[in-house]
Amino acid sequence: MKLLKDILYGVSLSAVSGDTSVMVNQIHFDSRKVEMDDVFVAIRGTVTDGHEYIQKAIDLGARAIVCEELPELVVNGVTYLQVNDCNSALAVIASNFYENPSKNLKLIGVTGTNGKTTVTTLLYNLFKKAGFKVGLISTIKVLVDDIEHKATHTTPDVITINDYLSKMNDVGVEYCFMEVSSHGIHQKRAEGLFFEGAIFTNLSHDHLDYHKTFAEYRDTKKKLFDGLPKTAFALVNIDDKNGPVMLQNTKAKKYTYALKSFADYRAQILEKQFNGQLLKVDENELWSKLIGDFNAYNLLAIYATADILGLEKMETLRLMSELENVDGRFQYYISKERITAIVDYAHTPDALKNVLVTINALRTGNENVITVVGCGGDRDKSKRPVMGHIASEMSDQAIFTSDNPRTESPKTIIEEMETGVEPQNTRKVLSIENRRQAINTACKLAMANDIILVAGKGHETYQETNGVRVDFDDFKEVKEALKSLKK
Repeated sequence: MKLLKDILYGVSLSAVSGDTSVMVNQIHFDSRKVEMDDVFVAIRGTVTDGHEYIQKAIDLGARAIVCEELPELVVNGVTYLQVNDCNSALAVIASNFYENPSKNLKLIGVTGTNGKTTVTTLLYNLFKKAGFKVGLISTIKVLVDDIEHKATHTTPDVITINDYLSKMNDVGVEYCFMEVSSHGIHQKRAEGLFFEGAIFTNLSHDHLDYHKTFAEYRDTKKKLFDGLPKTAFALVNIDDKNGPVMLQNTKAKKYTYALKSFADYRAQILEKQFNGQLLKVDENELWSKLIGDFNAYNLLAIYATADILGLEKMETLRLMSELENVDGRFQYYISKERITAIVDYAHTPDALKNVLVTINALRTGNENVITVVGCGGDRDKSKRPVMGHIASEMSDQAIFTSDNPRTESPKTIIEEMETGVEPQNTRKVLSIENRRQAINTACKLAMANDIILVAGKGHETYQETNGVRVDFDDFKEVKEALKSLKK
């Protein structure tokens, strides 16, 4: 148990009612999890308001309540703490509760529309190969050195983050690489953490259902850099026009990387093949199993970060040559009929375009590209026509299908994708709601040397419809469909 006043250190309090010298057990923002002597923080969410559940938390045994508005009925023996922003207060309280674990390791945050998972995962793998104890907090999974935990969000809630970081402290983790999403920044999930550095990959169309405008989306990402101390580093992709914006107000030491512009760290693509690419990095050649311009940027960010953190350059390049693709990121399989299937998480217009540009750059011109793609339900609707346009414009055949429909009609989502298809491309588009059937159809249409891209879900091993998740793995589906072909 912890002394309440100790975990309140650094929290800006507007009013206090009750005793802060009491012992408390756990912190919760979900009233259903509250037990005796816990602290309940009343978070205003997008769907529900935690203030409506204050009495329920007290009935379950809450000893202290953190809220923005004090309830009319004050219960004796309960301490009420009024703050201006419960999200910010929760971040500080959670960090204090776990004894500020981010101070005891080097925490690196990675933000951007695309590339976060690849950069964090490969940095984890590289530093692990270099002999360090390492932590990872990513979309795919959380790793406390060698111990794996299943990820539920790109950026977990602040209590969960500090719990993982505390576990990392317990086993002596030296570096932790963490994805930082715009949702996570906006909801203050990255506050109260001490970052050694932050990396900006790129910015393109995404999450406008949440942020409403691109400027708001960009400025939310920027807050990560604005909050860095002068002892930290800020590394940005200067080829992206939003890179300089991230550096405008940061106190951190500034570094840049680029393929096209003058930068502190530069790379050049010398050769591209389906099984990898040859890069020139800092005048040294690097053969990587990761292909595509987007992966060249990811690799350069990894190289720069390793150098900034003090790893020897040639050893870093050697270790980078051993790095493998991250699950669901340009993951490919070649069938006995010489049909290449590629599974990628590309779920934004920019990511889909990048993958198709990469595929088309590797074509000889004699093969067809068949793209299977959908858009998620209950998410940014404005990108659906754009995704439909890109898939139909840049493929020989496009099959529109379900992604994770969630609570929306798959038929409606597909129809919104179809509005982006130019008249000359309509003949190239098929719409098949059932994702398994869509993948099977793509495999049946493919001939020798053709390329099938299955985009949107990548590493996910489920499909969600009306709150129900069923097992579904794009890579397994397309691999099995190709193996069962009789041509």
